[in-house]
Amino acid sequence: SQSGPVASIRVCRDVVTKRSLGYAYINFQQAKDAERALDTMNYEQIKGRPMRLMWSQREPSLRKSGVGNVFIKNLDKSIDNISLYDTFSVFGNSLSCMVAHDERNQS
Repeated sequence: SQSGPVASIRVCRDVVTKRSLGYAYINFQQAKDAERALDTMNYEQIKGRPMRLMWSQREPSLRKSGVGNVFIKNLDKSIDNISLYDTFSVFGNSLSCMVAHDERNQS
């Protein structure tokens, strides 16, 4: 990896079809290398799709709590994942952000 030595990678797959579910877990040998990956590789493209990197939260109750989640509606069409991330980064560390679109490509 360009960020540092990787200890393991697990691509999550459908148990029946074995097709990728679109996410994976990557364990770096050093925490500083994981930090570097978050800082330098977030939103880089793989096969035309931007990667969204975030720390993995193993505690299910924390993942499901919704604490700290913010939902924003009716964004200007010029706002993409990177500009949204950059806008909110002045308030502190964001684990993840994504501009979601409906079937009409509206945010």
